[in-house]
Amino acid sequence: MANIANTYYPQQGRLVILGAGESGVGAAILGKDKGFDVFVSDLGVIAESYQKQLQDEGITFESGQHTEAAILNADVIVKSPGIPEKAPLIKKLREAGIPLISEIEFAAQYTDARLICITGSNGKSTTTMLTHYMLEKAGLNVGLAGNIGKSFALQVARADFDVYVLEISSFMLDDMYHFRADVAVLLNITPDHLDRYDYKMENYVNSKFRVIQNQTANDFFIYCSDDEETVKALPRFDIKAMMLPMTQEDVVSAGAYLNEKKDLIINIPNREIFAMNIEELSLQGRHNVYNNMASGLVAKVQELRNQTMKESMGSYVNIPHRLEHVAFIGGVNYINDSKATNVNSVWYALESFSPDIVLLLGGVDKGNDYDMLRDLVKQKVKAIICIGKDTSRIHDAFEDEVDVIVNSASMDDAVQIASHLAKKGDTVLLSPACASFDWFKNYEERGDKFKDAVMAL
Repeated sequence: MANIANTYYPQQGRLVILGAGESGVGAAILGKDKGFDVFVSDLGVIAESYQKQLQDEGITFESGQHTEAAILNADVIVKSPGIPEKAPLIKKLREAGIPLISEIEFAAQYTDARLICITGSNGKSTTTMLTHYMLEKAGLNVGLAGNIGKSFALQVARADFDVYVLEISSFMLDDMYHFRADVAVLLNITPDHLDRYDYKMENYVNSKFRVIQNQTANDFFIYCSDDEETVKALPRFDIKAMMLPMTQEDVVSAGAYLNEKKDLIINIPNREIFAMNIEELSLQGRHNVYNNMASGLVAKVQELRNQTMKESMGSYVNIPHRLEHVAFIGGVNYINDSKATNVNSVWYALESFSPDIVLLLGGVDKGNDYDMLRDLVKQKVKAIICIGKDTSRIHDAFEDEVDVIVNSASMDDAVQIASHLAKKGDTVLLSPACASFDWFKNYEERGDKFKDAVMAL
C-alpha cells in the first residue's frame, strides 16, 4: 500500500498549518477531521474564499501575521512549499525539533490509494494532466492533486479515490520523508529555483530524486535516459523500483522509445506492446513526445488497453497558458505560453514552432542563463518584444542574435507591436522565461491579459 504507517508523526494534539492557500486549507480540514486541534497562520493576507472555508469548518486562523507563541507549541507542522528554509520562523521550528512536513506527506498517512507522482523541471503539468485524462478515460476512480487541481489533503478528507496523480515540485519533495510513490516519474532536471538550493545544482538534483525515496521492488521509476543531469545522478542512488527509461535517442528493451518509423513504442514486461505514430499525438513537439512517453508508461503500468491510450493521446487538449493556441489572425498564429517561467521551458516552446517567431520575453528574472537559447533564437526568432520592468539582461543576451529587440509599456502595447512586426505565416509567442510578479499577480493573469490583448486586435 502507498500510505505511510501512522507512527512517524503525532496522530493527535496541536497541528499548525503555515500558509493558507489551497494546500494549507486542505491540510487544515483533513487535520480537523482526524481530531487535531488545528491552527492556521499566514504571514500574507488570506484570500476571502479560503477565510470563508476555514470559518465554515470552525478552524482557528490568523491572517497577515505569525504569532510565534501560537506556533511553537505545535506537535506537528504542515508548511506551504513556498516558505523557504532560511525564514527565521522555520529556523526556530527546526531548532525546536517539531516535525515540519508538506501537505502531501501529511495527507499520505490517511490514504491507501495508489500514488503516481510526477516531478521534473519542465512538463510536469502537461504530463500530470495527460496521465489523469488517460486514466479517467479508462474508467479509473482517479484524483488529480499536488501542484495542480484541488488540495490532495482535502480530497483524502472528503473524497474517495483509488488512484491519485500528483504533480510534485522540488519544494514539496524537500518536506517529504516517509511518503512513498507507487509510480515515480522524473521527467528532466534543468537549472531552476537555484536560489533555494544555495545555487548548487547537486542540491537541486538531490531534491528531485527524493521522488524515489522509500520505493520498493514492487514500485516503478520512470525517467528520461536522454536527460544529462538525471543520467549523471543515477549511480548515486540505491534504486529498488523497476526502472523504466524513456528515450528518443536509443532503443530500450523495457521502457519507451521511438522506432525508425517514428512510432512511439512502449514495452513493459508482461504487458501488451503499445505503438502509435508521433504524428497522431494531439500534443506535438519533441518535448511533448517525452510527456506522452511518460504518461503512456504510467498507463501501461496501470494495465490500460492500447485502444484507450491511443484515443487519449490523440484527443487530449493542453492546459491553459502552456503552448495554448489563442487565435489565428491575418495568417499569424498567436500562442500563450505564460507558464514558461524558466529558460528551459522557452527552449521547448521555440523548438515546437517553425520560423518566423515574434517572441514576448521578460518579467522577474530568476538569474536566468540565456546561453542555451542563443542558437534557437538565431534560427527561429525574427524579433523579441521585452515585457516587464527589467529588460537589460535580455538586450545583453540577444542583441547580436536578432535584428529587432524592443521594450513595451504593457501587455496591450507588446501585442500591438507584435501584430505590426508579424507577417502571414509567423507565430507570435508569449514565452517569458521569467516570473510575472512585476506587472501581474501570477502567470495566469499574464496569460489572460495576453489573450485579451490578442482578441482585441
